[in-house]
Amino acid sequence: MNLGCPGGNDASRTFNRSKNVVPSSGLCSRCLDTCKGNCEVFKSSMRGREVIYPGPYGDVTAGGDKDYPVDYSHLNIQGYALGAKGLPKGVEAGPDTATFPVVDVETEYGWDKKVKMKVPIFTGALGSTEIARKNWEHFAIGAAISGVTLVCGENVCGIDPKLELDSKGKVISAPDMDRRIELYKKFHDGYGEILVQMNVEDTRLGVAEYIIKKHKLDTIELKWGQGAKCIGGEIKVNSLERALELKKRGYIVTPDPQNPAIKEAFKIGEIKEFERHSRLGFVSEEGFLAEVKRLRDLGYSRITLKTGAYSMRELAMAIKYSSLAKIDLLTIDGSPGGTGMSPWRMMQEWGIPTFYIQSLAYEFCQKLEKKGMRIPDIAIAGGFSLEDHVYKAIAMGAPYVKAVCMGRALMIPGFVGKNIEQWSKDKTLPKTVSEFGIKPEEIFVTYEELLAKYGKDMKDIPLGAIGIYTFSQRIKVGLQQLMAGSRNFKLNTISRKDLMSLTEDAAKISGIPYVMDAYREEAEEVLNG
Repeated sequence: MNLGCPGGNDASRTFNRSKNVVPSSGLCSRCLDTCKGNCEVFKSSMRGREVIYPGPYGDVTAGGDKDYPVDYSHLNIQGYALGAKGLPKGVEAGPDTATFPVVDVETEYGWDKKVKMKVPIFTGALGSTEIARKNWEHFAIGAAISGVTLVCGENVCGIDPKLELDSKGKVISAPDMDRRIELYKKFHDGYGEILVQMNVEDTRLGVAEYIIKKHKLDTIELKWGQGAKCIGGEIKVNSLERALELKKRGYIVTPDPQNPAIKEAFKIGEIKEFERHSRLGFVSEEGFLAEVKRLRDLGYSRITLKTGAYSMRELAMAIKYSSLAKIDLLTIDGSPGGTGMSPWRMMQEWGIPTFYIQSLAYEFCQKLEKKGMRIPDIAIAGGFSLEDHVYKAIAMGAPYVKAVCMGRALMIPGFVGKNIEQWSKDKTLPKTVSEFGIKPEEIFVTYEELLAKYGKDMKDIPLGAIGIYTFSQRIKVGLQQLMAGSRNFKLNTISRKDLMSLTEDAAKISGIPYVMDAYREEAEEVLNG
């Protein structure tokens, strides 16, 4: 099994010359003195630190492709021939009432003041990466019309070229943040919400104060990390002036744009880009509770927390501190994750994989609940894309997990729709699209549905947003079918009993019964009855 060893990968735009590759190193088994490339070591010999990241930056998202020993494919969903949990009160279960289109897939989260979502998915943090900025219109409107939450990620204010700060270094104007929030709000109809993440730099810049004062948002999210990396968020910039500007704002910028040698290297084209990095956070129970109180005192009615694929200790801290602070939603992100800008090897080799970290989270929730502590609503992130993934994550974490956070899977439909819009203008629709037609109403199966709802406002909905809505409807219907087959007609009736482990390793890790043991007692009762 190749567990993601370096050598060649599409993410780093490298490849092995040889057909035979050493599994442990990823190098060709026969390395020629005269080789013309292009393995990762070869390319790194010229471009060094640039090869750490997937590219080209701003045009790609990347997700780790390491093959972990156990993952969600090692679970299957149970199906039953009787029963119907969650039908409306007074409705008698039967073939004419227990049909899959009546399955209710809506979910909600929050400690007291709940947020409802039409589908149990929401976006990952779409923050300061270029790919998030330039596609924001599609993502924001798409999430709003789909009735799901949109997470505006860290550093959006800090990288805004038009950012204005007061004499104390606090935000007084952030046009890009304003644009992002207003686009979502324009089509928001009561389901989901937009929330903004904060890291160390955002806190120092006074982002929380700015958005509560100007936009009256209900929710803000604290961020400890993500599943793709264990360092702060980063972006790349290809301008010396921009690099200097970001360093002046307090960011870590590498290589140092103030260094005369680096300036000269950039001038002659030796260095073509700079990286802007955020700082590592430091977490303590006292500090976390104090920060939550500070944010509530500012006027936020909901506080959420996003944490990454850290060690067991940090996972325990996240769940316990969230309980103590009455956090409204705790999103736990597992490795390898995906992003538009994370070190590729870090994505591959760092952190607890999602299947394992969710298993641990369930165990820790059980322990805290037995001590009388209330468990916050939880979302799981890290490699999910389709309805069976959503079902398994919710069932495996029941009753604590309320939704799945999706990164690239909710971005791709935005790209697809945006590109269809451009291809149509250029009359270059590929066959993969034109086989369904050439007009939006022919291509998108939800177009007329949206037109009937939005009427003349349809002109303000870009095709990328329609793509996201169409994808969300696929998730909804697919989930309805899986839930009906397992006789769950409301999302909160799904339980761990609705899953089976296909391997004994998966059963040991997750606590989900092995397929040869699941429902054995009930089967024996039938046989012996």
